[in-house]
Amino acid sequence: MRPPSLKARALQLLARREHGRVELERKLAPHAEDAEEIRRVLDELQDKGYLDDRRFADSWVHRRGARLGPARLQQELRDKGLTADAIAETLAPLRTLEPEHARAVWERRFGRAPQDAAERARQMRFLAARGFSAEIIRKVVPKASGEHDVE
Repeated sequence: MRPPSLKARALQLLARREHGRVELERKLAPHAEDAEEIRRVLDELQDKGYLDDRRFADSWVHRRGARLGPARLQQELRDKGLTADAIAETLAPLRTLEPEHARAVWERRFGRAPQDAAERARQMRFLAARGFSAEIIRKVVPKASGEHDVE
């Protein structure tokens, strides 16, 4: 029995979930004779609408966006090989919702104000690691009891 063609492999991967062009190229590389063969297959899939980086980005943000902030999503999409324009276009709507989104993530994880400055710092690091901006984090995480603003 012959192994599946490069196009069949690509279609199998795309049937499971959306893939970006760079990601699909990487997954097909071990099975291809040369890079030109991969490029031809991917061009054909893109022309037929089976492969679309914008659709991939939307899908990725939909799957991962409930737990992550814009900065982390931007980094992950960059790692997946998407262009800066595609990333900016995909993430633009999320930036306006970042405060509400950060609050929801914070409430799911912690749900109560920190008891001291160390706990507040831990909660803030949690949100920072998930890609929320420092400005939003300061607004979302309440001050610990007894903690005062420094002027």
